[in-house]
Amino acid sequence: MPFVVVDKQAARLYVFDAKARLQADTAVLIGSALGDLSVPGIGQKAIADVRPEERTTPAGRFNGKLGRNLTGEDVVWVDYDAAVSMHRVRAHQPAERRLQRLASETIEDNRISYGCINVPAEFFDAHLLPVFSAQAAAIYVLPDQLTLEQVFGSLP
Repeated sequence: MPFVVVDKQAARLYVFDAKARLQADTAVLIGSALGDLSVPGIGQKAIADVRPEERTTPAGRFNGKLGRNLTGEDVVWVDYDAAVSMHRVRAHQPAERRLQRLASETIEDNRISYGCINVPAEFFDAHLLPVFSAQAAAIYVLPDQLTLEQVFGSLP
């Protein structure tokens, strides 16, 4: 199956086809807090109640699935229970400078979300929608602090 890799340390997303050939990549915005685990029950909290240290993008292997959020926007669910998705970047609050952060050469400013993976709208439409509209696909989110072995287990 096709798969997506999110490299949190590089703030980049890579899309691969079913034969593991790179199809496209882009800068992304990720959770503002360092960390590789979601806080238990985070998906049940109101967004206003999520503390800064709880705004992590969880690491791991997820079965991504196309769906809709509470406002009807199409998203790719990464971890539905934790309310973590990949979606088009939302630039509703100019002070956050989300589009400028995506375009910058540095990765230091790519940590701003509550945990979701924010993707440029054109990239989402051109590369993620076609993959996830056809089928479920794996999403691998690489860790910030844990080792690959701690997140994904030992290699055979």
